[in-house]
Amino acid sequence: MLTIHHLGHSQSERILWLCEELGLPYDLKRYQRDPVTILAPPDLRALHPLGAAPIIEDDGVVLAESAAIVEYVIVKHGNGRLRLGPDHPDYAAFLYWFHFANGNLQPVVARLMMVNRVGLGPDHPVQAAVQGRLDRVMALVEARLSEVSYLAGDDFTAADIMSVFSLTTMRLFQPIDLAPYPAIRAYLQRVGARPAYRRAMHKGDLDLAPMLA
Repeated sequence: MLTIHHLGHSQSERILWLCEELGLPYDLKRYQRDPVTILAPPDLRALHPLGAAPIIEDDGVVLAESAAIVEYVIVKHGNGRLRLGPDHPDYAAFLYWFHFANGNLQPVVARLMMVNRVGLGPDHPVQAAVQGRLDRVMALVEARLSEVSYLAGDDFTAADIMSVFSLTTMRLFQPIDLAPYPAIRAYLQRVGARPAYRRAMHKGDLDLAPMLA
């Protein structure tokens, strides 16, 4: 059985959600952030040199990095479900949006969080550049979701599982006003209605109401 090491309010919610969507059994081990540093506790850091969640254990394999874990679970335990194959007309879109999550969306939100903590101010060129990049990224997601129900197209896929954290729970760390993005808000409502998402969020973060608006 898979063991999911889940750090509260982190990208490891993706792995719980994936397993719930696939109907896979798993053993959940929860960890709480240090109240001062907001970092992972020592017992989680002991599992992997970077000390970052998510981490899974599976028959002697210890694996980190959420995208790697998602692909591993889908291939090894999910019979290829929630991903599109090369014969599907939306295959390229699936690949793009799956990797967009950790290639563009999550990094730019995290960069803005760090820049804001430094306190450069809105007129500083670095602050303006990072904010401008986020605005372009969000506009791209908004445009996509104005055309399709899910990021890869009509089908819900792992590309959505990879992306939703940055639009929801990550806003605990870096607020983003979703008022200018009606398609994203409607998308989050569709996602939030999925029973597997609701189960995963309840199991992983009992103290957190999903930030779907």
